[in-house]
Amino acid sequence: MSVTGFTGEQRDFAVAVRDFSRKECGTREQRDALTDHGTEQHHDGLFQKLASSGYLGVSIPEEYGGSGGGLTEQVILFEELWRGLVPVHGAGSSHTVAGIYKRFATEDQKRSALGAICSGTVMSISISEPGAGSDAAAISCRAEKVEEGFRLNGQKTWCSDAQFATTILVLARTGRGDKPHAGLTMFELPADAPGLEIRPISTLGGSEVNDLFLTDVLLPESAIVGEEGAGWKQVMAGLNGERLVCAAQGLGMAQRTFDDLLEYVTQREQFGSPIGSFQALRHRIADLAIEIESARALTYATVHMVEQELGSPEERVRMTSMAKVKVTETAKKVALEGVQMMGGYGYSTEFDMERHLRLSIAPTIYAGTNEIQRDIISGTFGLRPVR
Repeated sequence: MSVTGFTGEQRDFAVAVRDFSRKECGTREQRDALTDHGTEQHHDGLFQKLASSGYLGVSIPEEYGGSGGGLTEQVILFEELWRGLVPVHGAGSSHTVAGIYKRFATEDQKRSALGAICSGTVMSISISEPGAGSDAAAISCRAEKVEEGFRLNGQKTWCSDAQFATTILVLARTGRGDKPHAGLTMFELPADAPGLEIRPISTLGGSEVNDLFLTDVLLPESAIVGEEGAGWKQVMAGLNGERLVCAAQGLGMAQRTFDDLLEYVTQREQFGSPIGSFQALRHRIADLAIEIESARALTYATVHMVEQELGSPEERVRMTSMAKVKVTETAKKVALEGVQMMGGYGYSTEFDMERHLRLSIAPTIYAGTNEIQRDIISGTFGLRPVR
């Protein structure tokens, strides 16, 4: 992490997380043991160690069990964890959920949920459906008002980390309105609720996402998070934070991929010299370093802008979308170049490079695809699609 402008405390925090990562996941043997040879992305024992170290509550207010840090500390945490290949995939979902609770939940909900996250409980969020991915206005999972509260029926999909979450924030339709996104409400759904089935989806990255099937799931009215019918507004308000978490993870992935690639080209010899001494590779390595530093500078400039509420809300949305696109595409580019420069070894499971490539694909899709981000960015300049 080479960005300037951090406080001494923030730099010490980054070093502490990096040291934790090296201690717990510093060798391939450790990582294989923690991830079942790369098929799992979350290890609860390691997650609990993060919680007991106080890291999971870094951006949660002290009154709810956190350490009271801000968005900068949260982004530092995720950059260093993902750089260290620490298998705690549930941390990203939990912090996205925490951002929504901090803004919209009741005081009792905040104390319960935020305290649970600080202590090592995974929470997840479910928005997409089979017919409603980028087009969230098409959400059809229905929450019908009944005497006991609400009865939920429908299917959600691509729900990250639901398989080990205790609570899932579900966006469901409670009504219709004049605008396409009206009538959506956010509910806290216990993962063990009767009528809920969680079914894993097999992916390139292993165990990441799930289908949710809701059949007559009964929830009390107190399960609503925020305001009934205002769920979409709440989701949109939390997207800046989610996209910056995604950018932070991408930074860590890009940097770790670069670190591994640099080590390889320094040690691997062909024609009597390290392959990193060949101009064709030297210049490509230099270009990747430039891309990573550019992405990092954009990300932390955006973090500062959002944290200090600088500029207009539209400008902050633009910057978070830009950071998400730039970082995630940089991470994928570095991984692709890494495989190519390592040749057969980059393609082999003997090295981490092929896994870096597989894991670099999903971030360009989740938290709003990069195509949608470009639509958002162009829209902030007044450019709208012709209907």
